Amino acid sequence: MARDVFTKENFEKLDQVIDKYKGKPGALMPVLTEAQKIFGCVSIEIQKKISEELNIPLAEIYGVATFYSQFSLQPKGEYVIGVCLGTACYVKGAQDLIDKISEKLNVEVGKTTEDGKFTLVATRCIGACGLAPVLTVNEDVYGKLVVDDIDGILAKYK
Repeated sequence: MARDVFTKENFEKLDQVIDKYKGKPGALMPVLTEAQKIFGCVSIEIQKKISEELNIPLAEIYGVATFYSQFSLQPKGEYVIGVCLGTACYVKGAQDLIDKISEKLNVEVGKTTEDGKFTLVATRCIGACGLAPVLTVNEDVYGKLVVDDIDGILAKYK
C-alpha cells in the first residue's frame, strides 16, 4: 500500500508556506519547491490550492510545474532510483541494470512500487561518465556497476 502524503498535516504545512510567500513577487517557485518537499510532488490538487491562495492562474502554475524537471506531478517513492542512460553509461550496460531493477522490484521505468518505497527513473547524463554505468538512489551515487551489484544495492534500502 502506497504511503498517503495528502494528509491534513501536510496541507497545514503548505498553508504555512503559502502564508510566508503570499503577496511577495516571485512567490510561485519557492511555494512549488516547498510543496514538492512536503508532498513529494505537485499534483493538480496541490496546484489548484496554490492557484487559489496566491491568485495565480492554474495554467501558469501547471506550465511552471511541467517545465522544470525538479517537479513531479505524481508522488515518488521514498527512494528514487535513477539509472543514467547517457551514452557512456548506455554502452557500458545501463539498460541491463534497469532491466534487473525492474524485475527485482516489479516496477516499470517511471513508476513507483505498490508499497510506495521505490520509484525507478531513467535519467540523462549525470556527469559521472568516468564511473559508467552509474545509478543513484536519492543522493547516493553508485558507479562502475554490473548487474550482479544490484541485489546488494537494493538490500541497503529495504
